[in-house]
Amino acid sequence: MEFRQIQYFVTVAEVLNFGRAAEQLGIGQPGVSQQIARLERELGVQLFDRSARAVRLTEAGQRFLPAARSVLAAVAHARTAATAVPTRRLRLGTSTGLGERLEVVVAELSSEGMHVELVSTSTRARLERVKAGQLDAAFVRGTAEAAGLEFVPVWDDDLLIALPRTAAPGHDVDLTDLRELPLRITDRRTNPPLVDLVLSACAAAGFEPVLGPRSNNLQDTHAAIGAGAPSWTVIYESHARLLREGRVVFRRPRPRLALTTSLAVPAGTTVGGDLAVLLEACRRASDQFE
Repeated sequence: MEFRQIQYFVTVAEVLNFGRAAEQLGIGQPGVSQQIARLERELGVQLFDRSARAVRLTEAGQRFLPAARSVLAAVAHARTAATAVPTRRLRLGTSTGLGERLEVVVAELSSEGMHVELVSTSTRARLERVKAGQLDAAFVRGTAEAAGLEFVPVWDDDLLIALPRTAAPGHDVDLTDLRELPLRITDRRTNPPLVDLVLSACAAAGFEPVLGPRSNNLQDTHAAIGAGAPSWTVIYESHARLLREGRVVFRRPRPRLALTTSLAVPAGTTVGGDLAVLLEACRRASDQFE
């Protein structure tokens, strides 16, 4: 049994006319008739009733038709599987606050035909997953070192001061102007680079901030500040761009506060292939916010 015989049979069965089937197949009618006759001899049954003026399927032909269609579908599926371009997948660790930059990165990667799987978890968990091969790369902020990993800087994340609208000036904020206000900031063990940056900047400005209630949820912190509580916090500018100013407003600090964002990748990774595409996407995301 040949594939072309099955193909010819299905075509004739669908149009019930040898001539029209031959036209669809782009061959002569004798060729169609001969191949189907050979198929019938091999199967030992008549597939078509040719006794009447109209061609009809016999009972055997009716039983054979669904199976023949399945063979054609299976061959088409196999051909597609063999010739299709494999889907490129990138597993990328993320964190809160990447904001519009992350949107640009994902859009750039998608335009390159890459499926991006985002995994948001703690810094430690992200690094462990990169080392274990469960993530291809991960965004991390601040100076980082970890055995078996390399860190490629991609951009600097500026921090803004978040204040109640009722207490916020209409211009940039000197850190010294915040010395009397409680600082709402996450626990250091949750985000050491961020906490160290802010506390060091306050110390350099000549004061130690009064620490207010802690929350590891930025939404809750903003809700408390927006309710009029005399306090402040910091937020990444890229994330602030996604939020609407209302009861909470954002001001640039003096001096500038910023953390470097890097990509953590397995040590020895060659800067090529999908990593090169990812780095180029990060560069474009950085350029949009310069």
